[in-house]
Amino acid sequence: MDNYIVSARKYRPATFHSVVGQKSLTTTLKNAIHNNKLAHAYLFCGPRGVGKTTCARIFAKTINCQNPQADGEACNECESCKAFNENRSYNIYELDAASNNSVDDIRSLTDQVRIPPQIGKYKVYIIDEVHMLSTQAFNAFLKTLEEPPHHALFILATTEKHKIIPTILSRCQIYDFNRISINDIVEYLEYVAGNENIEAEKEALNTIAQKADGGMRDALSIFDQVVSFSGGNITYQSVIQNLNVLDYEYYFRIADALLKRDVSACLLILNDILAKGFDGQQIVNGLANFFRDVLVCKDPQTIVLFEVGDAVKERYIQMAQRCSNEFLYKAIELSNECDLNYRYSKNKRLLIELLLIRISQLNHQLVPIDDKKKIKIEPLTKGNSDSSEKLLPSSSVPEKKEKALEIQNTDVEVQPVRPQPQPQNQSHISSQSSSSSQLAKNKLRISLKKTAVSSEEEKSKTENKVEELVLSNVFTQEDLEKFWKEYALMEDDNHLKNTMLNIVPLLENDNHILVWVFNPDQQTKLQDKASNIKRFLAQKLQNNQIHLEIRVTENKNEFIPYTNRDKFDYMVEKNPSLLNLVKDFNLRLD
Repeated sequence: MDNYIVSARKYRPATFHSVVGQKSLTTTLKNAIHNNKLAHAYLFCGPRGVGKTTCARIFAKTINCQNPQADGEACNECESCKAFNENRSYNIYELDAASNNSVDDIRSLTDQVRIPPQIGKYKVYIIDEVHMLSTQAFNAFLKTLEEPPHHALFILATTEKHKIIPTILSRCQIYDFNRISINDIVEYLEYVAGNENIEAEKEALNTIAQKADGGMRDALSIFDQVVSFSGGNITYQSVIQNLNVLDYEYYFRIADALLKRDVSACLLILNDILAKGFDGQQIVNGLANFFRDVLVCKDPQTIVLFEVGDAVKERYIQMAQRCSNEFLYKAIELSNECDLNYRYSKNKRLLIELLLIRISQLNHQLVPIDDKKKIKIEPLTKGNSDSSEKLLPSSSVPEKKEKALEIQNTDVEVQPVRPQPQPQNQSHISSQSSSSSQLAKNKLRISLKKTAVSSEEEKSKTENKVEELVLSNVFTQEDLEKFWKEYALMEDDNHLKNTMLNIVPLLENDNHILVWVFNPDQQTKLQDKASNIKRFLAQKLQNNQIHLEIRVTENKNEFIPYTNRDKFDYMVEKNPSLLNLVKDFNLRLD
């Protein structure tokens, strides 16, 4: 039975051409070898699993190849290449700086540098995780790194370049490796799946690539894990089930409910997600990323930033057409705010539910300004409109002008007057025309007068109701603190929100609310929002007679006991009988 080799090792690149996602760096290295312009020290830095150590090995193999190819690759046939492929080459020395980070390890390395290579031109020293070296080891390595023998070449690899001292950085050529794109990872996984005779859905491979976060080694490790779980048939459902990934289908359902302002459906979907064991912050981050992806799909120029399959991308495009830019901007802002407050919240589920409620209200609040109401104006009579205007009394002319000004900025849709069918008996019309016309005029005049009188009466009644609407409900200190905190949580300004949460308003006599702040800046911020706060509290407390006063506390130099002696003296000042206790028991204060 053959020994099983994981895909990350089995499909590790052996040539520059097979390195995925680092074409610019591999081209630079091949050109340096072809032009014989090799530096004595290189620093390969970048995220995990992007090919730093692999490129270092390929580079070491290629510069010692005795018969290099025209494209800059090694021949894999000479003695040096065979020794490298069989892991028996003495020209390549690898050191793990994570476990060999002392000065003695570096001195041992510098002693070996003096020995020339047996086969080939160069002796290559690959130091992985070089940032783990101690400061003394770095200093012991400086001289050798700056002026090594002509046959020695150093390749340093690290994931944390900022931890390397500047004197080391100045002696190396620095190559920054990029994260591998999702499309490149998916293509390579398809290649591996084809070689292993494994059936895999492209959407499943795309999910694996997103989970790998730009690292090919992580992607191949996840690929092996899913293959073992699914038995060689990788589907999207098997991937999200095995990796415990929150399916994007949930986010589409939440978005549909939010656009419909169906808060109940949102809460039920959230409960379903939490019941499956997903972390609340993962849900918030996923929702923010979902709205970000929808925003990216709004513009054909930015849709290239969204790396998913075509079928899923089409669903995101359809969702983007249903959401306005203002809605997406505010939804992303609210989700990010919830993410920042999640760590400090004691009721984390309520925080997420409040997020969904606030997002569901955005469609109601963000009404486009250009949407104007259409008003239908029907004629009062079925006769000529000009004749009806002539019948208007003189007192109704100003009212007509005011109504015309009110509908001036709206789209007016006037229904044309439909002509009445002509009766066959013309003589009967001529005999009754004068009497019917006069009767119609009298009825119209009377109806217009009644309309004017009724409108004035309704207007006066409405004014009286407004004047009589006085709310003076009695409320307690607990009610005041509750709704004060509720308004603070709804505030968009984080500085003002934290200020209000750290302040307790005081209810005094006659609906007087006193607020003490710590500095004038807080006082200014609260005074700017005082009208909104009073309006909110009046609505919640059913009392519009409250008065809000904001003052700045005076700085008092109070004595604060720190040492044991200070604390004891402070206690004796409050209770002098403690001195008798010390004397009776012969106590001593350390």
